[in-house]
Amino acid sequence: MPGDVDRDAVVALLGRTPFTDYRIAVRCPHGGPAILENTPIDLRGRPFPTRYWLACRALGEAVSRLEAAGGVRDLERDPDLAEALAATNARHRELHAGRNIGGTADPLRPKCLHAHLAFGLATGGNPVSDWILERSGAGWPDHCCVPEEASRGDQ
Repeated sequence: MPGDVDRDAVVALLGRTPFTDYRIAVRCPHGGPAILENTPIDLRGRPFPTRYWLACRALGEAVSRLEAAGGVRDLERDPDLAEALAATNARHRELHAGRNIGGTADPLRPKCLHAHLAFGLATGGNPVSDWILERSGAGWPDHCCVPEEASRGDQ
């Protein structure tokens, strides 16, 4: 479980208290929480479909712009990535009790580019996360996304 400063930082980044217990799977180059690995059951005892959560605001905003521009559809229709998408979902299912990325039941359908990028960054990368990074222009920001008061534990 994260300490107080990390918990405050995650709440500040998400704008809410997380729905699950989690661990910080990846930190940004500035030390802030960037990718969360969620437990498969939320705090109310219900299944939680998204194993990896993109907490970094800069990465999340870039991926949101890509999704808004039709990125999910573009990835779904890219014949060069069909095999990689199936392999990425298969690897996620192997690691995480049969669950597909983002909770989608179809291993060839990318439900959420945020979840795919978070999974790729947390597990060393893959062609799908590389495609998302390239198409979105996402990259680490010049400074940490965590508000200064949260990084000090002042919240």
